Amino acid sequence: MRAKIRLYVEHPLGAGQSLPLNRDQAHYLFGVMRLGIGGQVALFNGRDGEWLAEVVETGKRGGVLKLLEQSAPLQMPPDLWLLFAPIKKARTDFIVEKATEMGAARIVPVQTEFTNAERIRQDRLQAHAVEAAEQCGGTFVPEVSALKKLDKVLADWPEERQLMFCNETLAGRSSTQMGVFAAPKTSPWAILIGPEGGFSDKECSRLNALPFTRPVSLGPRILRADTAVVAALTLWQLALGDWR
Repeated sequence: MRAKIRLYVEHPLGAGQSLPLNRDQAHYLFGVMRLGIGGQVALFNGRDGEWLAEVVETGKRGGVLKLLEQSAPLQMPPDLWLLFAPIKKARTDFIVEKATEMGAARIVPVQTEFTNAERIRQDRLQAHAVEAAEQCGGTFVPEVSALKKLDKVLADWPEERQLMFCNETLAGRSSTQMGVFAAPKTSPWAILIGPEGGFSDKECSRLNALPFTRPVSLGPRILRADTAVVAALTLWQLALGDWR
């Protein structure tokens, strides 16, 4: 049986190892979750899979866990990036959480011409990705990149990576999805979601001209940015990802 409490750690994980806890981890396990000596917790670090550990020392400012055995192997997501324009704080948090749960390997906030947010708290968004992985049973945590201008991202783009360009001006034109599904299934991919104001005409023209871009409609209605992320990830995972 796998432990119900899961905790992300930075340490390497292996059988028989002892793992010291910092103050925050000790507070969570012993103060919030009420674990005591002999209690069990699942640990993962994004590299070594999931490991079952047992509490051997407790304290208000620390504690020690002993690793017993591997309870799940490392499960890597598909080679899929999510690019999105940051929106309001709570909805940006939602995007990072859902992208982690749904199997994005990397999360890249981008600044477009109509992006309202000029900065993000990268450390806070990375912490949300960690929490989402803890909650959903994942053993991998995607990197959340620093905010980058879309022009710069496209200028440095690796041309072997296909880009699913979710263009709200194509709403209702389902035939545009065929270009995505016909592309090689072994290619690395990315999904691009725009801001609340959509992409500018200049951005649309540039994106449509790039050889690696695959424009797509997300149905007959224009979706909010956070809804569009979930819809696009679902569409891609069902057609080309590990949900098949």
